[in-house]
Amino acid sequence: MIEYSEFERLSRSGDSDERGHAAHLAALAYLDHDGPADEHAALYAALIGFLDDPSVKVRAALAYGLLHSVQAPRPIIMALLRDSAVISRAVLQYSPVLLDADLVGLVLCGDPSTLLAISQREKLSARIASALIAQENSALTMRILRRDDVQLDPGLLLELAHRNGGDANMRGALLGRKDLPAPARLILVQRITESLRQARIVRGALAPDRLERLLRDGTDTALSAIGETEAVQARGQFVERLVGSDQLNMRILLHALVTGHVMFFAACVAELGGVSRGKVFTLLENGSRAALIALFSRAGLGSETGRLLVRLVFHARAADLADDVAARHYVVTALTEELIAEYDGDIPQALEEAFAYLSEQNIALARKAARGVMSTFAGVARASMSLPPAEQSALLPLPAA
Repeated sequence: MIEYSEFERLSRSGDSDERGHAAHLAALAYLDHDGPADEHAALYAALIGFLDDPSVKVRAALAYGLLHSVQAPRPIIMALLRDSAVISRAVLQYSPVLLDADLVGLVLCGDPSTLLAISQREKLSARIASALIAQENSALTMRILRRDDVQLDPGLLLELAHRNGGDANMRGALLGRKDLPAPARLILVQRITESLRQARIVRGALAPDRLERLLRDGTDTALSAIGETEAVQARGQFVERLVGSDQLNMRILLHALVTGHVMFFAACVAELGGVSRGKVFTLLENGSRAALIALFSRAGLGSETGRLLVRLVFHARAADLADDVAARHYVVTALTEELIAEYDGDIPQALEEAFAYLSEQNIALARKAARGVMSTFAGVARASMSLPPAEQSALLPLPAA
Protein backbone atom coordinates (compact mmCIF):
# COMPACT_ATOMS: atom_id res chain seq x y z
CA MET A 1 0.00 0.00 0.00
CA ILE A 2 1.13 3.56 -0.64
CA GLU A 3 -0.44 6.86 0.34
CA TYR A 4 -1.58 9.10 -2.48
CA SER A 5 0.63 11.87 -1.12
CA GLU A 6 3.66 9.61 -1.42
CA PHE A 7 2.52 8.55 -4.90
CA GLU A 8 2.28 12.23 -5.89
CA ARG A 9 5.79 12.86 -4.57
CA LEU A 10 7.18 9.96 -6.59
CA SER A 11 5.34 11.19 -9.69
CA ARG A 12 6.99 14.62 -9.43
CA SER A 13 10.43 13.37 -8.40
CA GLY A 14 13.49 14.39 -10.38
CA ASP A 15 14.68 10.78 -10.26
CA SER A 16 13.44 8.84 -13.29
CA ASP A 17 13.58 5.59 -11.31
CA GLU A 18 11.11 6.97 -8.75
CA ARG A 19 8.81 8.30 -11.49
CA GLY A 20 9.02 4.92 -13.21
CA HIS A 21 8.06 3.22 -9.94
CA ALA A 22 5.06 5.56 -9.67
CA ALA A 23 4.02 4.87 -13.27
CA HIS A 24 4.14 1.11 -12.71
CA LEU A 25 2.14 1.40 -9.46
CA ALA A 26 -0.47 3.54 -11.18
CA ALA A 27 -0.85 0.97 -13.95
CA LEU A 28 -1.32 -1.90 -11.50
CA ALA A 29 -3.73 0.12 -9.35
CA TYR A 30 -5.81 1.07 -12.38
CA LEU A 31 -6.12 -2.50 -13.64
CA ASP A 32 -6.99 -3.88 -10.20
CA HIS A 33 -9.31 -1.02 -9.21
CA ASP A 34 -12.69 -1.73 -7.64
CA GLY A 35 -13.23 1.50 -5.70
CA PRO A 36 -15.02 4.81 -6.36
CA ALA A 37 -15.35 6.13 -9.90
CA ASP A 38 -13.55 9.39 -9.12
CA GLU A 39 -10.55 7.45 -7.86
CA HIS A 40 -10.54 5.39 -11.05
CA ALA A 41 -10.71 8.56 -13.13
CA ALA A 42 -7.78 10.05 -11.21
CA LEU A 43 -5.69 6.95 -11.85
CA TYR A 44 -6.56 7.13 -15.55
CA ALA A 45 -5.47 10.77 -15.67
CA ALA A 46 -2.21 9.82 -13.97
CA LEU A 47 -1.55 7.17 -16.62
CA ILE A 48 -2.08 9.72 -19.37
CA GLY A 49 0.29 12.11 -17.61
CA PHE A 50 3.07 9.55 -17.63
CA LEU A 51 2.84 9.31 -21.45
CA ASP A 52 4.50 12.74 -21.62
CA ASP A 53 7.36 11.90 -19.27
CA PRO A 54 10.71 12.71 -20.95
CA SER A 55 12.33 9.50 -19.70
CA VAL A 56 11.89 6.36 -21.77
CA LYS A 57 12.39 4.36 -18.56
CA VAL A 58 9.23 5.89 -17.07
CA ARG A 59 7.14 5.25 -20.17
CA ALA A 60 8.54 1.71 -20.36
CA ALA A 61 7.54 1.11 -16.73
CA LEU A 62 4.02 2.28 -17.61
CA ALA A 63 3.92 -0.05 -20.62
CA TYR A 64 5.23 -2.98 -18.56
CA GLY A 65 2.38 -2.55 -16.08
CA LEU A 66 -0.30 -2.54 -18.81
CA LEU A 67 1.30 -4.82 -21.37
CA HIS A 68 -0.46 -8.14 -20.80
CA SER A 69 -3.91 -6.98 -19.71
CA VAL A 70 -7.05 -6.91 -21.83
CA GLN A 71 -8.32 -4.21 -19.43
CA ALA A 72 -5.57 -1.77 -20.34
CA PRO A 73 -6.98 1.54 -21.68
CA ARG A 74 -6.91 1.40 -25.46
CA PRO A 75 -5.93 5.09 -25.96
CA ILE A 76 -2.88 4.62 -23.74
CA ILE A 77 -1.87 1.39 -25.49
CA MET A 78 -2.18 3.11 -28.87
CA ALA A 79 -0.01 5.99 -27.61
CA LEU A 80 2.62 3.55 -26.36
CA LEU A 81 2.48 1.79 -29.73
CA ARG A 82 3.80 5.02 -31.28
CA ASP A 83 6.48 5.48 -28.61
CA SER A 84 10.16 4.59 -28.89
CA ALA A 85 11.10 1.35 -30.70
CA VAL A 86 11.75 -0.71 -27.55
CA ILE A 87 8.32 0.16 -26.12
CA SER A 88 6.51 -0.14 -29.44
CA ARG A 89 7.90 -3.62 -30.12
CA ALA A 90 6.88 -4.83 -26.65
CA VAL A 91 3.34 -3.52 -27.16
CA LEU A 92 3.17 -5.14 -30.60
CA GLN A 93 4.30 -8.50 -29.27
CA TYR A 94 2.33 -8.74 -26.03
CA SER A 95 -0.68 -6.41 -25.82
CA PRO A 96 -3.99 -8.25 -26.29
CA VAL A 97 -5.74 -4.90 -26.74
CA LEU A 98 -4.51 -4.54 -30.30
CA LEU A 99 -6.89 -5.67 -33.04
CA ASP A 100 -6.19 -7.03 -36.49
CA ALA A 101 -7.22 -3.64 -37.86
CA ASP A 102 -4.43 -2.06 -35.80
CA LEU A 103 -1.84 -4.58 -36.96
CA VAL A 104 -2.55 -4.95 -40.66
CA GLY A 105 -1.40 -1.43 -41.53
CA LEU A 106 1.80 -1.91 -39.56
CA VAL A 107 2.48 -5.17 -41.40
CA LEU A 108 2.16 -3.48 -44.78
CA CYS A 109 4.62 -0.71 -44.00
CA GLY A 110 6.58 -2.05 -41.01
CA ASP A 111 10.30 -2.59 -40.74
CA PRO A 112 11.74 -6.09 -40.06
CA SER A 113 11.78 -5.59 -36.26
CA THR A 114 8.11 -4.59 -36.32
CA LEU A 115 7.18 -7.63 -38.41
CA LEU A 116 9.16 -9.92 -36.10
CA ALA A 117 7.38 -8.54 -33.02
CA ILE A 118 3.97 -9.09 -34.61
CA SER A 119 4.89 -12.63 -35.66
CA GLN A 120 5.73 -13.45 -32.01
CA ARG A 121 2.30 -12.50 -30.63
CA GLU A 122 0.67 -15.20 -28.52
CA LYS A 123 -2.35 -15.30 -30.84
CA LEU A 124 -2.00 -14.64 -34.53
CA SER A 125 -5.03 -14.61 -36.81
CA ALA A 126 -5.00 -16.14 -40.26
CA ARG A 127 -5.44 -12.65 -41.73
CA ILE A 128 -2.34 -11.23 -40.07
CA ALA A 129 -0.32 -14.39 -40.70
CA SER A 130 -1.16 -14.19 -44.41
CA ALA A 131 -0.21 -10.51 -44.47
CA LEU A 132 3.14 -11.31 -42.84
CA ILE A 133 3.84 -14.12 -45.33
CA ALA A 134 2.96 -11.73 -48.18
CA GLN A 135 6.03 -9.67 -47.24
CA GLU A 136 8.12 -12.53 -48.75
CA ASN A 137 10.61 -12.57 -45.91
CA SER A 138 11.78 -16.20 -45.77
CA ALA A 139 12.82 -16.13 -42.09
CA LEU A 140 9.49 -14.60 -41.11
CA THR A 141 7.56 -17.08 -43.24
CA MET A 142 9.44 -19.99 -41.66
CA ARG A 143 8.61 -18.69 -38.17
CA ILE A 144 4.91 -18.58 -38.98
CA LEU A 145 4.85 -21.96 -40.72
CA ARG A 146 6.37 -23.60 -37.66
CA ARG A 147 3.58 -22.30 -35.42
CA ASP A 148 0.97 -25.07 -35.13
CA ASP A 149 -1.50 -22.67 -33.49
CA VAL A 150 -1.72 -20.41 -36.56
CA GLN A 151 -4.30 -21.44 -39.12
CA LEU A 152 -3.38 -20.72 -42.73
CA ASP A 153 -5.50 -20.76 -45.85
CA PRO A 154 -4.99 -23.95 -47.92
CA GLY A 155 -4.60 -21.84 -51.05
CA LEU A 156 -1.75 -19.91 -49.44
CA LEU A 157 0.01 -23.13 -48.44
CA LEU A 158 -0.36 -24.45 -51.99
CA GLU A 159 1.11 -21.20 -53.34
CA LEU A 160 4.05 -21.47 -50.94
CA ALA A 161 4.67 -25.05 -52.06
CA HIS A 162 4.75 -23.91 -55.70
CA ARG A 163 6.91 -20.87 -55.00
CA ASN A 164 9.32 -22.14 -52.35
CA GLY A 165 9.27 -25.91 -52.79
CA GLY A 166 12.85 -25.84 -54.04
CA ASP A 167 14.15 -24.71 -50.64
CA ALA A 168 14.83 -27.67 -48.32
CA ASN A 169 14.17 -25.72 -45.10
CA MET A 170 10.90 -24.36 -46.44
CA ARG A 171 9.87 -27.85 -47.56
CA GLY A 172 10.50 -29.16 -44.06
CA ALA A 173 8.42 -26.40 -42.46
CA LEU A 174 5.55 -26.96 -44.89
CA LEU A 175 5.58 -30.75 -44.56
CA GLY A 176 5.53 -30.37 -40.77
CA ARG A 177 2.11 -28.71 -40.90
CA LYS A 178 -0.89 -30.93 -40.31
CA ASP A 179 -3.14 -28.61 -42.34
CA LEU A 180 -1.01 -28.84 -45.49
CA PRO A 181 -3.39 -29.69 -48.37
CA ALA A 182 -2.75 -32.88 -50.31
CA PRO A 183 -1.88 -31.17 -53.64
CA ALA A 184 0.79 -29.10 -51.86
CA ARG A 185 2.16 -32.22 -50.18
CA LEU A 186 2.43 -33.96 -53.55
CA ILE A 187 4.24 -30.97 -55.07
CA LEU A 188 6.78 -31.05 -52.24
CA VAL A 189 7.30 -34.80 -52.69
CA GLN A 190 8.01 -34.20 -56.37
CA ARG A 191 10.48 -31.42 -55.49
CA ILE A 192 12.22 -33.73 -53.02
CA THR A 193 12.48 -36.39 -55.71
CA GLU A 194 14.06 -33.91 -58.08
CA SER A 195 16.51 -32.74 -55.41
CA LEU A 196 17.56 -36.32 -54.73
CA ARG A 197 17.98 -36.94 -58.44
CA GLN A 198 20.35 -33.99 -58.68
CA ALA A 199 22.31 -34.67 -55.48
CA ARG A 200 25.87 -35.78 -56.26
CA ILE A 201 26.06 -38.15 -53.30
CA VAL A 202 22.91 -39.95 -54.49
CA ARG A 203 23.91 -40.04 -58.15
CA GLY A 204 27.31 -41.40 -57.22
CA ALA A 205 25.90 -44.19 -55.06
CA LEU A 206 23.45 -45.76 -57.52
CA ALA A 207 23.42 -46.63 -61.18
CA PRO A 208 21.20 -44.21 -63.17
CA ASP A 209 18.56 -46.80 -64.07
CA ARG A 210 18.24 -48.10 -60.54
CA LEU A 211 18.13 -44.58 -59.10
CA GLU A 212 15.34 -43.67 -61.50
CA ARG A 213 13.36 -46.79 -60.52
CA LEU A 214 13.78 -46.08 -56.80
CA LEU A 215 12.73 -42.45 -57.16
CA ARG A 216 9.74 -43.33 -59.33
CA ASP A 217 8.64 -46.04 -56.91
CA GLY A 218 9.01 -43.70 -53.93
CA THR A 219 7.00 -40.97 -55.66
CA ASP A 220 4.24 -43.43 -56.56
CA THR A 221 4.11 -44.71 -52.98
CA ALA A 222 3.91 -41.17 -51.61
CA LEU A 223 1.18 -40.25 -54.08
CA SER A 224 -0.95 -43.27 -53.23
CA ALA A 225 -0.40 -42.77 -49.48
CA ILE A 226 -1.53 -39.14 -49.75
CA GLY A 227 -4.50 -40.24 -51.81
CA GLU A 228 -5.39 -42.92 -49.26
CA THR A 229 -5.44 -40.34 -46.45
CA GLU A 230 -7.64 -38.02 -48.49
CA ALA A 231 -10.00 -40.86 -49.42
CA VAL A 232 -10.33 -42.04 -45.81
CA GLN A 233 -11.25 -38.49 -44.79
CA ALA A 234 -13.76 -38.29 -47.67
CA ARG A 235 -12.00 -35.40 -49.41
CA GLY A 236 -12.37 -35.89 -53.16
CA GLN A 237 -10.56 -32.82 -54.49
CA PHE A 238 -7.20 -34.59 -54.61
CA VAL A 239 -8.36 -37.36 -56.94
CA GLU A 240 -10.32 -34.87 -59.04
CA ARG A 241 -7.15 -32.81 -59.46
CA LEU A 242 -5.15 -35.91 -60.46
CA VAL A 243 -7.71 -36.89 -63.09
CA GLY A 244 -8.12 -33.31 -64.34
CA SER A 245 -4.37 -32.83 -64.77
CA ASP A 246 -3.80 -36.25 -66.41
CA GLN A 247 -1.53 -37.40 -63.59
CA LEU A 248 -3.47 -40.64 -63.09
CA ASN A 249 -2.21 -43.62 -65.07
CA MET A 250 -2.21 -47.40 -65.00
CA ARG A 251 1.02 -47.55 -63.03
CA ILE A 252 -0.48 -45.50 -60.18
CA LEU A 253 -3.64 -47.61 -60.13
CA LEU A 254 -1.60 -50.80 -59.90
CA HIS A 255 0.67 -49.33 -57.25
CA ALA A 256 -2.31 -48.27 -55.15
CA LEU A 257 -3.63 -51.82 -55.08
CA VAL A 258 -0.23 -53.48 -54.59
CA THR A 259 0.57 -51.24 -51.60
CA GLY A 260 -2.86 -51.82 -50.03
CA HIS A 261 -4.21 -48.29 -50.60
CA VAL A 262 -7.61 -49.63 -51.55
CA MET A 263 -9.60 -46.52 -50.62
CA PHE A 264 -7.49 -44.41 -52.95
CA PHE A 265 -7.87 -46.99 -55.73
CA ALA A 266 -11.65 -47.00 -55.21
CA ALA A 267 -11.76 -43.20 -55.31
CA CYS A 268 -9.81 -43.17 -58.59
CA VAL A 269 -12.07 -45.74 -60.24
CA ALA A 270 -15.16 -43.90 -58.97
CA GLU A 271 -13.91 -40.60 -60.41
CA LEU A 272 -13.00 -42.18 -63.76
CA GLY A 273 -16.30 -44.06 -64.06
CA GLY A 274 -18.66 -41.52 -62.56
CA VAL A 275 -19.78 -44.02 -59.91
CA SER A 276 -20.21 -43.52 -56.18
CA ARG A 277 -17.24 -44.53 -54.05
CA GLY A 278 -19.42 -46.68 -51.83
CA LYS A 279 -20.59 -48.76 -54.77
CA VAL A 280 -17.03 -49.16 -56.07
CA PHE A 281 -15.75 -50.24 -52.69
CA THR A 282 -18.58 -52.77 -52.33
CA LEU A 283 -17.74 -54.28 -55.72
CA LEU A 284 -14.04 -54.45 -54.82
CA GLU A 285 -14.91 -56.33 -51.65
CA ASN A 286 -17.56 -58.72 -52.93
CA GLY A 287 -18.20 -58.16 -56.64
CA SER A 288 -18.07 -60.98 -59.17
CA ARG A 289 -15.56 -61.13 -61.99
CA ALA A 290 -18.14 -59.94 -64.53
CA ALA A 291 -19.22 -57.03 -62.31
CA LEU A 292 -15.63 -55.90 -61.82
CA ILE A 293 -14.89 -56.09 -65.55
CA ALA A 294 -17.98 -53.96 -66.21
CA LEU A 295 -16.85 -51.46 -63.57
CA PHE A 296 -13.36 -51.09 -65.03
CA SER A 297 -14.78 -50.85 -68.55
CA ARG A 298 -17.01 -47.98 -67.42
CA ALA A 299 -13.92 -46.30 -65.96
CA GLY A 300 -12.37 -46.25 -69.44
CA LEU A 301 -9.89 -49.09 -68.91
CA GLY A 302 -9.27 -51.52 -71.75
CA SER A 303 -10.35 -55.16 -71.67
CA GLU A 304 -6.82 -56.54 -71.09
CA THR A 305 -6.16 -53.96 -68.39
CA GLY A 306 -9.52 -54.66 -66.80
CA ARG A 307 -8.87 -58.39 -66.62
CA LEU A 308 -5.45 -57.75 -65.04
CA LEU A 309 -7.00 -55.51 -62.39
CA VAL A 310 -9.66 -58.12 -61.69
CA ARG A 311 -6.96 -60.71 -61.03
CA LEU A 312 -5.16 -58.28 -58.74
CA VAL A 313 -8.37 -57.52 -56.83
CA PHE A 314 -9.04 -61.22 -56.25
CA HIS A 315 -5.47 -61.72 -55.00
CA ALA A 316 -5.80 -58.65 -52.75
CA ARG A 317 -8.94 -60.06 -51.11
CA ALA A 318 -6.90 -62.96 -49.73
CA ALA A 319 -3.73 -61.09 -48.74
CA ASP A 320 -2.73 -58.25 -46.43
CA LEU A 321 -1.04 -56.02 -48.98
CA ALA A 322 -1.00 -52.95 -46.74
CA ASP A 323 1.48 -54.33 -44.20
CA ASP A 324 2.84 -57.66 -45.43
CA VAL A 325 5.75 -57.24 -47.87
CA ALA A 326 5.98 -61.00 -48.43
CA ALA A 327 2.30 -61.06 -49.44
CA ARG A 328 2.93 -58.24 -51.92
CA HIS A 329 5.84 -60.16 -53.38
CA TYR A 330 3.73 -63.31 -53.73
CA VAL A 331 0.88 -61.44 -55.45
CA VAL A 332 3.16 -59.60 -57.89
CA THR A 333 5.01 -62.82 -58.70
CA ALA A 334 1.74 -64.69 -59.27
CA LEU A 335 0.40 -61.95 -61.56
CA THR A 336 3.62 -61.86 -63.58
CA GLU A 337 3.62 -65.64 -64.07
CA GLU A 338 -0.08 -65.66 -64.99
CA LEU A 339 0.48 -63.01 -67.67
CA ILE A 340 3.44 -64.87 -69.13
CA ALA A 341 1.48 -68.14 -69.18
CA GLU A 342 -1.70 -66.63 -70.62
CA TYR A 343 0.00 -64.81 -73.50
CA ASP A 344 2.76 -67.39 -73.95
CA GLY A 345 5.41 -64.77 -73.33
CA ASP A 346 4.03 -62.36 -75.97
CA ILE A 347 2.66 -59.58 -73.77
CA PRO A 348 0.10 -57.36 -75.59
CA GLN A 349 1.05 -53.75 -76.17
CA ALA A 350 -1.85 -52.59 -73.97
CA LEU A 351 -0.25 -54.38 -71.00
CA GLU A 352 3.38 -53.44 -71.59
CA GLU A 353 3.33 -50.60 -69.05
CA ALA A 354 1.63 -52.80 -66.44
CA PHE A 355 4.00 -55.71 -67.12
CA ALA A 356 7.04 -53.43 -66.81
CA TYR A 357 5.70 -52.17 -63.47
CA LEU A 358 5.14 -55.71 -62.18
CA SER A 359 8.64 -56.74 -63.22
CA GLU A 360 10.16 -53.76 -61.36
CA GLN A 361 8.09 -54.47 -58.27
CA ASN A 362 8.98 -58.15 -58.36
CA ILE A 363 12.66 -57.29 -57.94
CA ALA A 364 12.12 -54.53 -55.36
CA LEU A 365 9.72 -56.59 -53.25
CA ALA A 366 11.94 -59.66 -53.44
CA ARG A 367 14.77 -57.60 -51.94
CA LYS A 368 12.54 -56.28 -49.16
CA ALA A 369 11.01 -59.68 -48.39
CA ALA A 370 14.43 -61.36 -48.27
CA ARG A 371 15.94 -58.99 -45.73
CA GLY A 372 16.62 -60.75 -42.47
CA VAL A 373 15.28 -64.13 -43.58
CA MET A 374 18.64 -65.92 -43.58
CA SER A 375 19.81 -64.35 -40.31
CA THR A 376 16.55 -65.41 -38.66
CA PHE A 377 16.81 -68.93 -40.09
CA ALA A 378 20.45 -69.26 -39.02
CA GLY A 379 19.46 -68.36 -35.48
CA VAL A 380 17.05 -71.29 -35.16
CA ALA A 381 18.45 -73.90 -37.57
CA ARG A 382 20.39 -76.87 -36.15
CA ALA A 383 21.49 -78.64 -39.34
CA SER A 384 24.54 -77.85 -41.40
CA MET A 385 24.27 -76.22 -44.81
CA SER A 386 24.00 -78.81 -47.59
CA LEU A 387 26.63 -78.25 -50.24
CA PRO A 388 27.62 -80.35 -53.26
CA PRO A 389 30.92 -82.21 -52.90
CA ALA A 390 33.88 -80.26 -54.09
CA GLU A 391 35.22 -81.38 -57.45
CA GLN A 392 38.78 -82.74 -57.38
CA SER A 393 40.77 -81.35 -60.22
CA ALA A 394 43.11 -83.83 -61.96
CA LEU A 395 46.72 -83.56 -60.96
CA LEU A 396 49.00 -82.36 -63.72
CA PRO A 397 52.08 -84.58 -64.24
CA LEU A 398 55.27 -82.61 -63.97
CA PRO A 399 58.24 -83.47 -66.18
CA ALA A 400 61.33 -84.74 -64.47
CA ALA A 401 63.88 -82.08 -63.68
